[in-house]
Amino acid sequence: MALTEIVLPRMGEGVEEATVTRWFVEPGQKVQEDDVIVEIATDKVDSEIPTPVSGIVKSLNFSVDDVAQVGDVLAIITTESEDNDEETVEMPSVVEVAALKSEAVQKDEHIPQYRVVREEPHKQNSTISEVRFLSPLVQSIIRKEGVTTEEIREIAGTGRAGRITKDDIHNYVSKKVSNESNTLPISHTAPKDGSSKIKISSEDEIVVMDRMRKMIANHMLMSKQVSPHVTSVVETDVTNIVLWRNKNREAFKSKHGIKLTFTPIFTEAVAKAIRDFPGVNASVDGDKIILRKNINVGVAVVLPSGNLIVPVIKQANRMNIAGLARNINLLVDRARNNKLQPEDIQGGTFTLTNVGTFGNIMGTPIINQPQVAILAVGMIEKKPAVIETPTGDVIAIRHKMYLSLSYDHRVVDGALGGGFLKRISDYLEGFDLDAGISELLT
Repeated sequence: MALTEIVLPRMGEGVEEATVTRWFVEPGQKVQEDDVIVEIATDKVDSEIPTPVSGIVKSLNFSVDDVAQVGDVLAIITTESEDNDEETVEMPSVVEVAALKSEAVQKDEHIPQYRVVREEPHKQNSTISEVRFLSPLVQSIIRKEGVTTEEIREIAGTGRAGRITKDDIHNYVSKKVSNESNTLPISHTAPKDGSSKIKISSEDEIVVMDRMRKMIANHMLMSKQVSPHVTSVVETDVTNIVLWRNKNREAFKSKHGIKLTFTPIFTEAVAKAIRDFPGVNASVDGDKIILRKNINVGVAVVLPSGNLIVPVIKQANRMNIAGLARNINLLVDRARNNKLQPEDIQGGTFTLTNVGTFGNIMGTPIINQPQVAILAVGMIEKKPAVIETPTGDVIAIRHKMYLSLSYDHRVVDGALGGGFLKRISDYLEGFDLDAGISELLT
């Protein structure tokens, strides 16, 4: 008898954990090779993991909504084997091929593989049902909230086989806090563990963060702790771009079947400026600066849930406006329909976010680690501006917008950050009204 351990694979650069969102099997169920047994999710992408062998599901080691670390054993499959060797044998990581589809990730030598171990006949199998199961996530919440053993015994679990879920704990704590709200003082000092104890009235509503919002919150907090942020701002005249887009958008939509937005134009300017200032296309590793040779621009997309995701335009400097528009529209559509693949959000070296879509004139964005800079573009407004002409200065109505660049002051100083931002502005202001028309419509 052999046991095959289904191990959580690495899901991309910097991703060390994933949430179990759905099981497709139960203990004791027969499975065939390549059957999908579990769905997992990181802060960006949902993926399904198949079994590499046929057999019987011996155990599921995590419940739905539990958070597993890379290398954790998610499940164990029992298989028949004529081999009596009791040494651990490593099998090729089929799940990396099936779930990730990313050659770069597959070459990571630290990616865990399936493990096959021999079951020792003299040991009896213990089942989770013999004791009250508390998942690692639930245990961490219990410790954080200070729930006692006596209280745990009183909580009715709503999970499978009466298991206590994270929602059970949150609901219990919420009711407990509400009952004590009249006696709880307001705390203006955050505890060291990052939690807070505030006064909650009966009229208040408690909303538990969803998985993605918690991931985003942790990522943003980490970025502010890691990188000393500095933000520079310039105002840019984009009149030529507005006129050019108005002139060509109908022909573009007729030819390519998609809308021509400002985003591919901004992305093209960013890619050109990165080529001129490669120091902002970097990451920091201790006391080393890693200069990225590929210019991969991430574009922030708002999901229907209100959360943000950043799909990546690979080799953005090698595309014209039409190519950028096609790629951006494709990734935005995938993002909003939850069809992004892990490789769609990996490898970004710089990020662009458009706060103008919310009616904001500017923003001070937080750097998307492990990058060192992020650009926010504000809304385009008509403004009176002084224009220099051969016959003197005149006041004219121009289309203006603010560009704001946040950068990591450990490695990007004011000269580099400011020069890079000004170069983006120069490319936008110097946009030719006849630029790219022949390429756009071919």
